[in-house]
Amino acid sequence: MADEVLTEVRGRVLLITLNRPEAMNSINTPLAQALLAALETLDGDPNLTLGVLTGTGRGFSAGMDLKAFAAEGPPKGFNRFIEDGCKKPLIAAVEGFALAGGLEIALSCDLIVGAENAKFGIPEAGVGLFAAGGALLRLPRRVPYGLAMELALTAEPITAQEALNVRLIDKVSPKGGAVDSAMELAERIAKNAPLSVAASKQVLKAQQGHTEEEFWKMQAPIMGTVFSSDDAKEGPAAFAQKRAPEWSGT
Repeated sequence: MADEVLTEVRGRVLLITLNRPEAMNSINTPLAQALLAALETLDGDPNLTLGVLTGTGRGFSAGMDLKAFAAEGPPKGFNRFIEDGCKKPLIAAVEGFALAGGLEIALSCDLIVGAENAKFGIPEAGVGLFAAGGALLRLPRRVPYGLAMELALTAEPITAQEALNVRLIDKVSPKGGAVDSAMELAERIAKNAPLSVAASKQVLKAQQGHTEEEFWKMQAPIMGTVFSSDDAKEGPAAFAQKRAPEWSGT
């Protein structure tokens, strides 16, 4: 794995760390490519159930590296993460700030934990751009339309407590404790069957915009895969034998 992104396996959880602290973890092409590689590792390993994504240094991420953007254009491959994300669940653990593309990275995750000192915002309008990495799609799904509009037009951030109040984020941790809080949540998830966890994420994301009839058709093949898996046999067997299940992810 490239130095721009660090990974550490903790049980069934992959801790992924953006590692450009000297540039406030801003996104250039090497970081984007390294992040994609980390997510491929997560999705491809049946021994991993989910990931926690965080950043080193003063904050989570300040967004796109504007110096690199001026010289080379947008970071290559970053749109793949923003558009496709990860098949398995991701929890963002935010210290300091998640701004611009940094917030869009967090919004691409399924759950967000923010330290009490964290700031969240999309300041692109203040530098002649706009939040083109998914914030304008995903913010109105998490927060009231008016707040999404205010964040986009004023370019001003909100605090972690304000973000929690409107459910932009899911939990506030003490300063310096975002990763620990995210790992506690991840471990609660990782106790469950990996295929079931991934399928739950897939169905929840895909149901938006579907009629009920379309929903049942969409869910049917996913249900077939999960319900015929080895883990679907292991779960009831463990329950009957009064023991902890041993998930294989198959």
